[in-house]
Amino acid sequence: QVLCQFVRHESDTVNSLVLERSMNRVQLLGRVGQDPIMRQVEGKNPVTIFSLATNEMWRTGDSEVGQGALLFLCTLGDISQKTTWHRISVFRPGLRDVTYQYVRKGSRIFVEGKIDYGEYTDKNNVRRQATTIIADNVIFLSDGSVREKV
Repeated sequence: QVLCQFVRHESDTVNSLVLERSMNRVQLLGRVGQDPIMRQVEGKNPVTIFSLATNEMWRTGDSEVGQGALLFLCTLGDISQKTTWHRISVFRPGLRDVTYQYVRKGSRIFVEGKIDYGEYTDKNNVRRQATTIIADNVIFLSDGSVREKV
């Protein structure tokens, strides 16, 4: 199910409000980088937090070899990989507790949620920006004890 959010904005040509659809949706598949922690700020609901690594892989230096009407792609290059780390926060009460209890470092999971940009002030009184995925669905694909072959 796709969640749509309606936003009101003022049209340039007409002075009436127009409803516009927008979406903030993220899907990630990766491995957990650390055991989850649960934090609670006084007066607020607890949150389970963990990091998730996603990988992109590609070959560099591909070359094309043509023969008549046939074209072959030879993969002669090296395999390159980029790992991106995501901060995942789970606020939903049932999901938050199950995630905290069962997710472990190395677990392979699928996360759905929305992206959130925020600011905070660190210990040295410096303003920092943080990007967080607010999870509303977590699917457990494996535990951390078994390495799957890809």
